[in-house]
Amino acid sequence: MYPVFRLALQIWRQRRAPRMSLTDTHVSHHLCWPWDLDGFAELNNGRTLTLYDLGRFGAGARTGLMEVLRTRRWGLAVAGASVRYRKRVTAFQRIEMRTRCVGWDARFVYILQSMWVKGVCTSEALLRTAVTSPAGTLPPAQVVEALGWRGAAPDLPGWVAAWVAAEARRPWPPEDALSV
Repeated sequence: MYPVFRLALQIWRQRRAPRMSLTDTHVSHHLCWPWDLDGFAELNNGRTLTLYDLGRFGAGARTGLMEVLRTRRWGLAVAGASVRYRKRVTAFQRIEMRTRCVGWDARFVYILQSMWVKGVCTSEALLRTAVTSPAGTLPPAQVVEALGWRGAAPDLPGWVAAWVAAEARRPWPPEDALSV
């Protein structure tokens, strides 16, 4: 079940937080509850992605994105992700999450997120995201303009640009691996 109460708490916590620029780092704090664990008593990989959702919503509140989405009736979508899991997170550990927009291109906005426990990075996710409207996916330039961004998009870090290029070469729809 999606943690709607945790989501509401994250957004509520941001109501008085200072506004931040689109490319600033948002820091949020979370707790690994027993119901977040998998059969090996560590943070479930699917729940990790859900917690990253919570961090993006908090960052969206601080940048003004949530307000823009609400007034224009836009939505959010994740169009791709690459996640590295490096250290276990266990029950009742406190997680510091860092969320930052690293840039955008003509189609997508790229978000980098990481989880830290006691100063050690446990996982990192790079997400390709989009803003949607009833007419379809919106160009990121339109979205960042609505947020007050002026100027060109920041240059994507080299490794992010390489991931974008690799994803562009990946076949869609997927090829049936069993028939090869």
